[in-house]
Amino acid sequence: MDPVIVVGAGPVGLALALGLARQGVPSVVLDEGTGQDEARPARTAVLRADTADLVGRLVAAPLGGARWTGWRSVRRKQLMRQVAFGPAQPAPLHIAQHELTSALRDAAARAELVRLTSDSRLDALEQEASGVTAHTKGREGTWWRGSHLVGCDGARSTVRKLLDIRFPGRTGVERYAVAALRTELPWPGEAVLHRMPPWRLGGPEAAARPLGEGLWRLDWLLPPRGDLVTPEALLARVRDTLAGWCGGHTPPYELLDTGVYTVHHRLARRWRVGRVLLAGDAAHLMGALGTQGVDEGLRDADNLAWKLAYAWHHGRGDALLDSYQAERRAVVAARLRAADQALPIVRGGGGLRGYVPGAARGHDALLADGHLGVGALGAPGSYARSPLAPAPSEAMVETDTPPGSPVADVPVTAEDGTVVRLRERLGRNLVVLLVAPGTGVWERRHWVSAGMMPRLASAVSALPHPAELLVAESYPGAAAHTVLLVRPDGHLVAAFGGVRPRELYGAATTALGGTAHSGHEARAT
Repeated sequence: MDPVIVVGAGPVGLALALGLARQGVPSVVLDEGTGQDEARPARTAVLRADTADLVGRLVAAPLGGARWTGWRSVRRKQLMRQVAFGPAQPAPLHIAQHELTSALRDAAARAELVRLTSDSRLDALEQEASGVTAHTKGREGTWWRGSHLVGCDGARSTVRKLLDIRFPGRTGVERYAVAALRTELPWPGEAVLHRMPPWRLGGPEAAARPLGEGLWRLDWLLPPRGDLVTPEALLARVRDTLAGWCGGHTPPYELLDTGVYTVHHRLARRWRVGRVLLAGDAAHLMGALGTQGVDEGLRDADNLAWKLAYAWHHGRGDALLDSYQAERRAVVAARLRAADQALPIVRGGGGLRGYVPGAARGHDALLADGHLGVGALGAPGSYARSPLAPAPSEAMVETDTPPGSPVADVPVTAEDGTVVRLRERLGRNLVVLLVAPGTGVWERRHWVSAGMMPRLASAVSALPHPAELLVAESYPGAAAHTVLLVRPDGHLVAAFGGVRPRELYGAATTALGGTAHSGHEARAT
């Protein structure tokens, strides 16, 4: 069968190709560049803990960057909020984008099912009922044949333009000057957001975020339509800001990279047209108030990979592919809507809002949400209203994870007896998790054939898609003998009170878009 064509070799396209490879699906990645990533330490990405774990699974190698030890928000000279990261609130990963891309590219080069092609710029595509044909221009014009095509080719997406998909939104939402430098700051390992810093060139907002090994990225909020930032003006900002944070004296520093970037908010009208789909910046642009476009793009890839793999293997899956747009576009639209609603409040300045008691603290809380991955601006999206969500039933029970939300990363025992984190088992199949207190005390051979385990194992083997059975000592908010059904992308389908084969099968069938195999259905019945 023809491979999936992935247009674009940035983090999203490479992550999608690797996710497909984990599902046994071949892909061709069309890279219009040379295959070499320019080192730009001032161009970085902040990945939430579960997104960083996703990348870790895909690359199967240590990632660079830094996990922050804490976060602090300062207004003028007053500390407004301080957060220490730990098990209860895992730290995000801050990594230079070229390092992230390089790690994914190296993993793709090692993957047998991924073919990377450089100097291949898409200029035409056609599709019919059986597949997609794409043409690239480069050293030699080439025609490519694929089962599906996914445009991960950035904000100026050729795929989106060839499909004539509208890309409405707002231009110039925010503008920042950035610098990457090596120095020592008074709070090693902590990220800092400083509003209204009390020095001449601080501007309305300055931020410092560690990248590891003494490297920092500094950001300054600029007027949306201000003058050009000259190199001399940016150097003056660097010196003034470092002096302001270090007691009036500029510490020694090594400037590595600078830049100015403008944030746009846009959302494609459609993310799927037949066998062609969009992901990442080709489908959406964001970045104001700490929202992270790369993080959302990687979540697009995680959501799409298992659905596209199911369609590729079984020759069906329209409902699954439709759910990709229904789920991911709704989450991104909600994120953009929250940012658009918060911007006038946080950036409005002046007026009566500034005199309302507690207003400043509320503004700082809104700003922190996007950076910390919480609230409407930052928390991982939920697919509770997805077309893949099963209808509520009496067999379902509640846990601290609502249906449609990402599951907690608890320790689990795998079928071979090894103890791992739950996220380590995601990405390939459905997961069925049994909450069984006491299983950690006894050897696996004592409980694997006792109690409800044989009946649950039989129910799992009858599901309409391969599933892995895992056991956990506990799960937040779950009673003993609760059974959780988890999608390959780590979102909870449903939780059941005990072994309920018929209900478990029905929920799995719905989560797969209702595309169950009759043979499996007979076994489950």
